[in-house]
Amino acid sequence: MRFVLSLAALAFSAASRPAPVPAAKLPELDPAAAGRFAGLALACLHREYPTKIAHVLESDADVRAARELTPAFYGCYDWHSAVHGHWLLVRLIRAMPDAPFVAPARAALNQSLTPAHIAAEAKYLKDPGRRSFERPYGLAWLLRLSAELRQWHDPDAERWQAALTPLESAARDRLVEWLQKLTSPIRVGEHDQTGFSLSLVWDWARIMHDQELIKLLRAKGQAFYSADRACPLNYEPSGEDFLSPCLGEADFMRRLLEPAVYARWLTDFLPQAPRNTGGVWLRPVVPSDRSDPKLAHLDGLNLSRAWMLVGIADGLPASDPRRAVLARTGAVHAAAALPAVSGEHYEGGHWLATFAVYLLTKADRPDRSQ
Repeated sequence: MRFVLSLAALAFSAASRPAPVPAAKLPELDPAAAGRFAGLALACLHREYPTKIAHVLESDADVRAARELTPAFYGCYDWHSAVHGHWLLVRLIRAMPDAPFVAPARAALNQSLTPAHIAAEAKYLKDPGRRSFERPYGLAWLLRLSAELRQWHDPDAERWQAALTPLESAARDRLVEWLQKLTSPIRVGEHDQTGFSLSLVWDWARIMHDQELIKLLRAKGQAFYSADRACPLNYEPSGEDFLSPCLGEADFMRRLLEPAVYARWLTDFLPQAPRNTGGVWLRPVVPSDRSDPKLAHLDGLNLSRAWMLVGIADGLPASDPRRAVLARTGAVHAAAALPAVSGEHYEGGHWLATFAVYLLTKADRPDRSQ
């Protein structure tokens, strides 16, 4: 029988969320790895070149260096990587407040997150000619950075968040304006994908108790995804994916749905998901050239698959037989991907550490944040 969700069924009950999957066996974030990941972010946050800017020129006056256009987030090759590089440092300081990297990390955040820099960022974003700037991926990461600061009771964090608030508000409003007009989801494996970005936005909205945005996200989940069936996972990955279209959608929907309802939806959406308790399901992918900025995306795909698979498993009822194999498959992807987060090539070094920290600190489950 065709299973179609009602808006009422989209009501999510935090109290009914099942316990974490015990078989996930993801590695723990140890101090050495945290220091390595922090070092990768510190090496790029204020590195000007190489840089790639998504910048609309409206006159000759707009031909300027990235550090002048967006003075807080100009490093790490592109704007969104600079934003989530800052998130990485905040997340790691919260996790390991006495680690050796904390002092230089605080200094770097202090350099970037000033009222003057954020005022310039907000002015840049609000320009009418930049309505699609970093939408949705970069703006979603900006909200995730803000959420991290808002959950951290620390004098520096409070000061940085106060400075960041005008840009946070501008990003939120830009995303709401866009979502209200968006008539179809974006089902790709790169930055424009709606599944992953809406997950980040949802997590921020829950932390902020932004009921207007939560209602909008529920409505879009219903309109975009509730009737989806038999996602063609066998077509994945495309050659330059760093996000799975199928898993990204499923990972967003587990945020919206009560476990029993989610289990029925997932059966229709991913009927190929195995129910056996042994073995693994999907196999990790292997990039052919990690020095190529697009082909290196596949290392990120392994990392994002890992957290999405474990998150999907967590969204199912405790008795669901799919939980064990999904979690185990996520752990296999993590084991394959984490050694590649080395910084050997800047093409991956400027962003993969964020995905590793997101995975290892379970950042996709803010109720369990550090």
